[in-house]
Amino acid sequence: MNTLPELLLRYALLVLGLAMAAGGFLWRRHIALQAASSGQQVTRKQALWPTVLLIAGLWCLVERLLQLLLGDKPAEAFSVSIWAPRVDLGGVTVSSTVVVTWVVMAVLLVLAVLIRLLVIPRMTDKPHGIQNVLEICVEYVCSYTKSNTGGLGDGLPSYIFTVAVFLVSCAAVELLGVRAPTADITMTFALALVTFVLINFYGLKKKGLGGRIKSLAQPTVAVFPIKIVSELAVPVSLACRLFGNMLGGMIVMDLLYSALGNAAIGFPSVLGLYFNVFHPLIQTYIFITLTLTYIGEAVE
Repeated sequence: MNTLPELLLRYALLVLGLAMAAGGFLWRRHIALQAASSGQQVTRKQALWPTVLLIAGLWCLVERLLQLLLGDKPAEAFSVSIWAPRVDLGGVTVSSTVVVTWVVMAVLLVLAVLIRLLVIPRMTDKPHGIQNVLEICVEYVCSYTKSNTGGLGDGLPSYIFTVAVFLVSCAAVELLGVRAPTADITMTFALALVTFVLINFYGLKKKGLGGRIKSLAQPTVAVFPIKIVSELAVPVSLACRLFGNMLGGMIVMDLLYSALGNAAIGFPSVLGLYFNVFHPLIQTYIFITLTLTYIGEAVE
């Protein structure tokens, strides 16, 4: 049961939000009228503080209205699990990572089929629209792969492009309130193992077994055991780096929601654009760059 001072405080904040929003709107309108009368345009500097006041007032107003209409959000203990939750599918318990990964792969496959059937047959010599976007992406991935590995055929750029799209898609599902598969160490370790296999595949293909072993014993045989340990540490390093960064982003967002409580309106969405879009793009770039770097070192 809320006490009288608490109720007064809530209504006072509601009135304050309304006053701030109205004041910001009238301030902006006054600046616009002054600029129009003098034949000038409103500058960003002039509109900055009225806009800040308007947004802050609207945020306070909406937050108070939702709290009055829906009531207080019950406090929950904050907890984070390294392992993804498990779900029951027809009597079989599987990790939510598996389910979300299947959904992501299904969506990407459908999009790939649609592009193959609807876009590729209509491609012209002068690209435009989605064709232009596709060609830019493909050209960039191919040139970036070639610059880091010296050119190893068409198969590697295709893999790099697929991994990049997959990682970004997995991170994007967190915007829907679902734990990203890349916040699971088993997923990142599986991707790192694929990289480890490719490193040795291209190394053996380029140098042969004898050349690959000889390269691990350079500049002296004494470093051979150290090189072996370093090679085995590559998938562990790649997996832990990607997992730690993605899990960290998830924890920050969960902490933000837990700390703000009923006030978790607007701000989490803005920060979510960084932790669920921009931040995963950086981690994807780092992962594919390290993958190409390791492969390039293996074929040197």
